[in-house]
Amino acid sequence: MRRVVITGMGVISPVGNTVDEAWTAVKNGTSGIGHISLFDAHNYAVQIAGEVKNFDVTQYGIETNDTRKMARFSQFLLAASAQAVQDAGYSKDTLAGEKAGVMAGNCIGGLDATERAFKKYCDPQSGPARIPPLTTPLMIINEAAANVSIHYGLTGMSWTLATACASGTDAIGAGLDLIRSGRLDVCLSGGTEAAITGFGVASFSVLKALCTKYNDTPEKASRPFDRDRAGFVLSEGAAVLVLEELEHAKRRGVHIYAEIAGFGSSCDAYHITAPRADGSGAAGALQMALADAALQPHDIQYYNAHGTGTHANDPGETAMLKTVFGDYAYKLHISSTKSMTGHLVGAAGAIEAVFCIKALNDNFIPPTINLDNQDIAGGCDLNYTPHRGVPCEIDVAASASLGFGGHNGCIIVKKYRG
Repeated sequence: MRRVVITGMGVISPVGNTVDEAWTAVKNGTSGIGHISLFDAHNYAVQIAGEVKNFDVTQYGIETNDTRKMARFSQFLLAASAQAVQDAGYSKDTLAGEKAGVMAGNCIGGLDATERAFKKYCDPQSGPARIPPLTTPLMIINEAAANVSIHYGLTGMSWTLATACASGTDAIGAGLDLIRSGRLDVCLSGGTEAAITGFGVASFSVLKALCTKYNDTPEKASRPFDRDRAGFVLSEGAAVLVLEELEHAKRRGVHIYAEIAGFGSSCDAYHITAPRADGSGAAGALQMALADAALQPHDIQYYNAHGTGTHANDPGETAMLKTVFGDYAYKLHISSTKSMTGHLVGAAGAIEAVFCIKALNDNFIPPTINLDNQDIAGGCDLNYTPHRGVPCEIDVAASASLGFGGHNGCIIVKKYRG
């Protein structure tokens, strides 16, 4: 198989709008969760979220007229892609000449545009005739990937994967397979989400998925593996990796951050929102990724957990790790960076892949903050790196994402050794 490496990365997130800003915040245990400012949430049960702050897509060379044709989730993906492309040593001209494509993970599409249009539709003074003309291309989920392809002139595959919270991870896996197969030499792979709207928050809230207990102390709300966890915190943003065939990258003489060693995907085939309690479905994805990478469980030093802070996820994911790793699970370094970023939904797996790569590069395990009372009685009895990160020699890291509908994805990254 052709080997695939990472040569560029980009991030737009609640903890920073560059890779370095986001990694520094996560490394230091800094939360990006705050009170909602994107709409008036004072009468909502959930008043907190992980919002992207100080964002201006035009700083990435995108014309203002073009931004009007993009919903927020598309702008996020294009901005993260611009960072990653530059980081990989490409320009619009040089990338357009490559056998390149885009793999984007997303769940909900342009919810901001959908909500604005629906308000017009329901308003007796406006009605159907006053729906904004660009509503459809703003809201449909493929448009983020399409806008990236258009901006860079990429004529290869431009796909959007919608596997709920596993979307970003699966998009990286799809990019890996396309490069291995020879269909692409370069792929911009990642995820994006922008669902912090009144309707989006209310919909997740009535599902009893979001945390409602910490509106006065938002930085304490995301509490994976903690006894007092009360649901996940909805966040937004995007992350993109430039995946590249190894020999292609070597000919360009660019910096290589890490190698994508393996990918696995599975479905619980069990329930529309709940995971299997024993984690057996997710275990299949992790085992598949290990086999794909030709690695044994004990070869992994760091596992970035899906770690949403829900009562269903955390013990089930812990059970999954015990199934795959056996007794070694108690020696494995684990953390949930969602304790700081919140849950970026379709972009979660992509930003967590970035954090795994930075952990490899820096030999550092980021923490799980807010883990004040570990829920050992509830089955969460592994080493989740509470409160503070720790130095650790890391050669191989894994990240799993577990989504509604039972979708599971896992990638394994390792240090590039030549």
